[in-house]
This record gives sequence, C-alpha cells and structure tokens, in this order.
Amino acid sequence: MNPERIKIFSGRANPELATEICASLGLTLGDARVKQFSDGEIHLQIQENVRGCDVFVVQPTCIPVERNLMELLLMLDALKRSSAERVTAVLPYYGYGRQDRKDKPRVPISAKLVASLLEKAGADRVMAVDLHAAQIQGFFDVPVDHLFFRPVMIEHFRSLSSDSLMVVSPDAGGVERARSVAKRLNSKLAIIDKRREEANVAEVMNVIGDVKGKACVIVDDLIDTAGTLVGVCESLLQHGAASVTAAATHAVLSGPAVERIEKSALKEVVFSNSIPLTEEARQCSKIRVLSIGSLLARAVQSIHEETSVSILFD
Repeated sequence: MNPERIKIFSGRANPELATEICASLGLTLGDARVKQFSDGEIHLQIQENVRGCDVFVVQPTCIPVERNLMELLLMLDALKRSSAERVTAVLPYYGYGRQDRKDKPRVPISAKLVASLLEKAGADRVMAVDLHAAQIQGFFDVPVDHLFFRPVMIEHFRSLSSDSLMVVSPDAGGVERARSVAKRLNSKLAIIDKRREEANVAEVMNVIGDVKGKACVIVDDLIDTAGTLVGVCESLLQHGAASVTAAATHAVLSGPAVERIEKSALKEVVFSNSIPLTEEARQCSKIRVLSIGSLLARAVQSIHEETSVSILFD
C-alpha cells in the first residue's frame, strides 16, 4: 500500500473513527477545513493535494443528519473537482435508510434520493455498515461494499455458554440478521411478534420461542428511542428469561433512549462506534461500545489494493 496514493478524510460527524482507521493503516488523517457561516451554510476546503489519489471519505450521516449529509456531499464534490482518481464514500451509518420504500401514499423514497445525491456529488464507490435494508445497495449504480458489525459482536458474546444463550430478533424483519448471529454462536433463536402503528411506537404482541431460563441477546441494526427495546426486554422477562442483553450496530439514541436504557432491566447494550455517543450515553453504565475501526481499515486496504473484501462481509 502506497501511502502517497491513498488518503482518508473525515467531516465532523465521527473524526475519532476516521482517525482510528488511519492509525490501523499507518496513515495520517487528511487535512480538510470545515466551517459554518452564521446562517448555517457550510464552507469546506481540502487542504492538501489529492490529484490521482485513491480517496476515502468517512462520514456517518447521523445527528445532525442534514449537516453531516451536506458535509459529505460537499467533500465528495471538492475531491472530484480536485482530480482525485477515485472517491469512496464510507458511511458507517446510512441516514434515511429506514425510508427505503413507498409504504404510504405521497411519501418519498428517501434512501434512494440520498443514494442519487451521493453519486451525483462524485462517489465512485460506497462502503456502508449494516444498512437497514440490504436492498438499499440496489439504489446505487456504483459498487457498494456492505459490511457487518456481526464479526465484532459475535466475538464479544462467544464467552457466554451456548446452552443458556438465546438470540432474539425484535421483529420479523430482523430474523435473517438474528438467525445469522445465532448460527455462529451455536444458539437457539426466538422472535418477537409486534405490531407497529406509527414511527417509534411499537406494541409487543407475542414471544415465539421458549426463552425460560435463557440468557437472551436481542440483535438489531439500530436503536433509536429504545421504546421497542425496553418493551421486548419486559416481554422476555415476563416469559421467564434469566437475563436480557442487547446488541445493535448503530447507537442513534434519540429522545429519551438513554434514560430508558438506564432505568430498564437490560443487563447491557452493546453498540459499534459507527455513531459517536453523546455525553449522556457515555455516562450510562449499561452501554458498551465495540470498535469497528480495524474492520473498516481492512476493507479500505482491500479496496485500495483491489483484493477481495468478501471475507469481511460476514
């Protein structure tokens, strides 16, 4: 790997993760100046030569979503106009990913719109971690590398006895994800049947599977307000679960999420560092963060060296 031909930049969304990726590769984070005018308009300038370089931009589109997305778009545009040979948008968290279909009259397919914006801004390739729906890859006309938090998560939970462990999908849509984790942990699988009436409001209906006496691990792609998570935890305990832990890739944690987790019967909630934690979340005794920095670094190196990244997909 030629350090003169590969460069990694970051906006303000998660520079700590970008720095960690650079450290794993023996690189220095690229110099980009980002500032904001008094009216909120973003000004960005790349402070070093990128002509002919293979450039990676690490920027999750987390809160504040619009600012971080706009920073990413501006950085992609600046790099392409500066004659970078290839620009890869690295999205540890893909904002608007939950709006991936037209499920009501007169609504946008926001995940597709964001994909189009990224391509139009200059992304030659996209790397994402745990998309809310795998089909989002099809919204792009450029190559997409879809990585997963699962390898890091599974390594963390291997110490638990497979006899007492029960992996739980919090809804029918997450069964494939939970089944994959259960298979690798050699554990059984339970499914929560729930009905969602509106966004961020869910009613737990039934637990499918015998969780009595089991150490349950709820597996999901993201936790937003934590209302569903706490409801699932209560239902599992009511059905005889010995303990309940949760693992999710993205710590969105909006509204009362951290308070709900702290006051709940959850033993622990494990996240990746795809999204930086708020100060409130850092102080929560039940939240643990596992890094995906080395995983993303290996993917960056493989893409740069034009070698297979398929071993990182699972």
